[in-house]
Amino acid sequence: MTVTIVGSQLGDEGKGALVDLWGGAADVVVRYQGGDNAGHTVVEGGDEYKLSLVPSGAVRGKVGILGNGCVVNPRTLFDEIDTLRKRGLEPDVRVAERAHVIMPYHRALDGIEEEAKSDSDLDAGTTGRGIGPTYEDKAGRRGIRVGDLLDPAVLRDRLDYVVPQKRALVEEVFGLDAGEAFDVDALHEEYAAIGERLAEEGMTVDSGQYLHERHEAGDELLFEGAQGTSIDIDHGIYPYVTSSNPTAGGAAVGSGVGPTVVGQGEVVGIVKAYLSRVGTGPLPTELTGTDEPLADHIREKGGEFGTVTGRPRRIGWLDVPMLRHAARANGFTGIAVNHLDVLAGLDEVKVGHAYAFDGDEIETVPTTTEQWARCEPVLKEFEPWPEVDWTAVAEAGYEAIPENARAYLDYVSTAVGVPIYAVGVGPDRAETIELHDPFER
Repeated sequence: MTVTIVGSQLGDEGKGALVDLWGGAADVVVRYQGGDNAGHTVVEGGDEYKLSLVPSGAVRGKVGILGNGCVVNPRTLFDEIDTLRKRGLEPDVRVAERAHVIMPYHRALDGIEEEAKSDSDLDAGTTGRGIGPTYEDKAGRRGIRVGDLLDPAVLRDRLDYVVPQKRALVEEVFGLDAGEAFDVDALHEEYAAIGERLAEEGMTVDSGQYLHERHEAGDELLFEGAQGTSIDIDHGIYPYVTSSNPTAGGAAVGSGVGPTVVGQGEVVGIVKAYLSRVGTGPLPTELTGTDEPLADHIREKGGEFGTVTGRPRRIGWLDVPMLRHAARANGFTGIAVNHLDVLAGLDEVKVGHAYAFDGDEIETVPTTTEQWARCEPVLKEFEPWPEVDWTAVAEAGYEAIPENARAYLDYVSTAVGVPIYAVGVGPDRAETIELHDPFER
């Protein structure tokens, strides 16, 4: 069986906690897109693990796969693996040989290009990790793949072809000096050595074939998306998007497992009980102006600072049209709602039930970002709920959640059209109330 975990908003929904929770029933956890721009935090027994590339399941001792749809920074990968080993874990991480490699020149170009766009409306607020430039090279058929690192001669050919182009871009278009990130000899020496380590540790695989064999053998597969639906490059608020497909369809393309296999499993959308986002772009339900103190309170209580960047996130009420769009684009079979505890004790709790758009009321996200920017939220108000001992609530189960909070959850479930599988009331695995295990049909 397969279970696919998808962010239903703009990322930062707490997907790692659910991957960690349900990963206990999985045999293999698969990242199918994105790179080390995807911060996820797993908390177990009070121990916090901040990961940006290694699949969350590594904390549970599962085999982790970085699929062909990922872009992989080997420096980050080995840093995270070595850090986990120092903490007493033995992560078993395999990397698809068809996955593309983030090279130092990608990171350099990412910073240069974002700086060039910083004064325009096209600033996407990237993490500067080289994700976009790597996907650009993938689409342009000039990328370097993990499999290329295993053959020094092939690696040299690839570098000899692409690096002079990148150096010319920096020097002739941007008028800057290209440094070591654009030195073919230095790059070849470092990345050939990385290829040797990958080979020595047996880390590379044909992702599709490997997963096919595991699935045929009856193993349970958990697919882990990074970021969220509304920053999907096809289904998100373009151009304020990531460079890949976090939506459930990406699980098939980015892993090599057929869509009929993924489609026969569960697709669980992860929902934050309010909205947060790092970066620019419209945000109809954003708390601004006189609501800024409320936004500050939620930000501090919810720890709303980017795992990768450390940047403070923008805060808004739950945007339900965004959830309806995500449910349709992904085909959710269930949802998990996180951070319910963060809204406790407020004087008011609202959601954006719909949008007012050019005189009409609409219930989903318009197709263009310019249209979305013209949307005003149609707010629905809920009776607030008190602050309680959430650890005790988690131990007692769903019925111990305050009545008004349960009314809020019932509304979200009805609006999205699928049942709630879990509710997060704290960061630790033990603070997630499970209503249904998606691996149990």
